[in-house]
Parts: sequence; C-alpha cells; structure tokens
Amino acid sequence: MTPKRLLIVYNAEAGIAAGIKDSIHKLLKPDTYPCSLCALTHGTVRVDPAWKRFIARVPMDVRVYHRPDFRERYPDLDIELPAVLVEEKRDAQLLIPASELRGIASVDALIARVEERLS
Repeated sequence: MTPKRLLIVYNAEAGIAAGIKDSIHKLLKPDTYPCSLCALTHGTVRVDPAWKRFIARVPMDVRVYHRPDFRERYPDLDIELPAVLVEEKRDAQLLIPASELRGIASVDALIARVEERLS
C-alpha cells in the first residue's frame, strides 16, 4: 500500500531571487501578494518556526512544491494555488483550497485546520 503524502503547494516561484522579490512584495504591498500560504508560513526572510516544527512532526511524507514544479509534476490537476492536498496512490485531493487559505488568519490557525482535516 502506498502511504499518504501531504502536499504543500505555494503560488510562488522557487529560488533565492524569487524569495527576495516575494519578501519585498510582502513588505511593500501585502494586500496584493498572490500566495496566502506563503504569507502565513513565511516571514520576510525565513519559515515561521511553528510551521517548521509542525511539518517535522506530521505523521506522513510531506512534499513542498512551488507553482512551476507542482504544475510539472501534476499537469492534469487544474486547481487554484496555493493549496494543501493529500495524495494517496498518485491521486491528489484538496485538503485546503486557495479560497479557504485566504481566510485563515495565522499560522496557528492553519496548523489547526490541517490537523483537523488529517484526523
């Protein structure tokens, strides 16, 4: 049996240059920043420590994707990003869609929501 995986998908590019650009965007125009998941889980320069601890203790494999890598790996999965999904046997299902992520106010609330949906 293939174990489940938690997929964390950011609506952002990968890499140092993209990270710097995103940090500047979050500082100058946070209301127009396109990745609500990034805004919750990342400060200006690093991953939120509470999120990092949570990911380390999730009882399944966790895969983190940025938009281009996710689209390449799952070309037939046409969903709005960012998103949190669960995958089992190459079948990925939304756990928390982008529309719901936009309404989550803190990393603690995000962690609670993921834990609730996984249980």
